[in-house]
Amino acid sequence: MTPPRPTLIADAAIDLIADAGLRGLTHRAVDDASGLPAGSTSNLARTRAALLELVLTRIVERETADYPVFAEGGRSPSVVPPRELLAGITAEALFQALTSGRRLTLARLELALEATRRPELRAVYDRLGARFADLAADLLARAGSADPERDARRLIRWCDGVLFNATAGSGHWHVPMPEELREEIDRYLTSLLGGDA
Repeated sequence: MTPPRPTLIADAAIDLIADAGLRGLTHRAVDDASGLPAGSTSNLARTRAALLELVLTRIVERETADYPVFAEGGRSPSVVPPRELLAGITAEALFQALTSGRRLTLARLELALEATRRPELRAVYDRLGARFADLAADLLARAGSADPERDARRLIRWCDGVLFNATAGSGHWHVPMPEELREEIDRYLTSLLGGDA
């Protein structure tokens, strides 16, 4: 079954950004890459700002698709303790973002940099990113954090550092394995929450 036109356009745009950066992203290039008739992208997203918002929204949709906990707002019926659930999701999501989702990560990093120059994109980036922060804060609160919002910000900074380092930074040659990521996140959560990992 052919995906809906907005999905085709957004996915083609993500691939263009991953391959050529934002300089390669034009409405015409997205039409060509998606195999849709000329003008399809501009009919859906008339401005560049609208196209960037469409792309960023699709990235978050794809990044969270395999994690029902996002749809449940962290209120998973799982019997897994909140701290363990948070550690497991974080390690798995980071590994996926550095391997099978690497192109999404590259596109998201490009958009993060662009957001520093475009207030309207910054607003979208921050609004979508709040989903991750809210989930982390909820799980951290249930795991015993005395200040879950602050600890969520710290955890997200750590995750962003791992993603940048292993994608575009000095560690780009080494993708940490799931076990390594899990060990690191357990240690980090111990520094935030105390007690044993």
